[in-house]
Amino acid sequence: MSIFESIFLGIIQGIFMFFPVSSTSHLVLTQHWLIQRGSSLPAPESAEMIFFDLIVHVGTLVSIAVVFRRSLSRFLYRVWDDLVSLISSPQSLPSKSFSLKLRPEKTPSLTKIKKDRKDEKLYLRLALLGMLSVLVTGLIGFPLKSVFKEVFATPSAIAITLSITGILLWYTDMKVKQPRGLREINPFVATVIGIGQGLALIPGLSRSGMTISFALFVGLKRQWAAEYSFFIAFPTILGATLLQSIELSQTESIALDVLPLVIGFIVSAIVGIFALQIVLNFLYRAKFRYFSYYLWILAIIVAFGMENN
Repeated sequence: MSIFESIFLGIIQGIFMFFPVSSTSHLVLTQHWLIQRGSSLPAPESAEMIFFDLIVHVGTLVSIAVVFRRSLSRFLYRVWDDLVSLISSPQSLPSKSFSLKLRPEKTPSLTKIKKDRKDEKLYLRLALLGMLSVLVTGLIGFPLKSVFKEVFATPSAIAITLSITGILLWYTDMKVKQPRGLREINPFVATVIGIGQGLALIPGLSRSGMTISFALFVGLKRQWAAEYSFFIAFPTILGATLLQSIELSQTESIALDVLPLVIGFIVSAIVGIFALQIVLNFLYRAKFRYFSYYLWILAIIVAFGMENN
């Protein structure tokens, strides 16, 4: 892999990670496109390219951490505070409403923090439900590993999954105002969202699109569906990266140099910061039908273009 190719693929990941159009499928399709034009890149389903894809996915997690650094630090502080409070004075988890508020915001004042303490252990409850979603994702994803490899190597299959993602995004735009608030996320809701995220491990099925769509299926308000989707991205992507990296290192040798991996990581993180800031407004305003048009056009190009080359 050349330096130019690692930069190019890092840019693709950084841009498309936060659009509900499947960054993985764009990486795979870009790799197919480069190979068809004479690149010496390994095949998209090879251990080298799967490992590179994992690295640039972790790079975009850095983007989320940077953009939402204040909100995430506040969330972690409250989870720890709730955990200490539970250990020192055990009591049942309440159900009073709260907002994760993953949008960039100013550092909360002491007055705000004291007011939040009245919410008691709701942050800890959300953290536990997020862990449940991630667990369900793993249970769904592990049996489908062989299917994933087939999809990585088949552009026609990616065209189908892109079309499915477009249909789901169109559906989310047609949904009326939902009744379920963030405080009403329960194990059932967390499980359904985890199933959606597990299916999104297949290239062409957008992770954010699937989790938000499945959250809407069970009545969660759009804003909370979007914020929960970002919340569970961290443990999901980090866990998948660790497990798959261990598996790859045990079964196959990875011949990629360190420099392209580092460059791809840095580029995806930097580009992702700007891309996330640009698309946040579109995400929260539910303008997903525009992404549907794009996905359907891309699916046609993939189905009738790349297969004929």
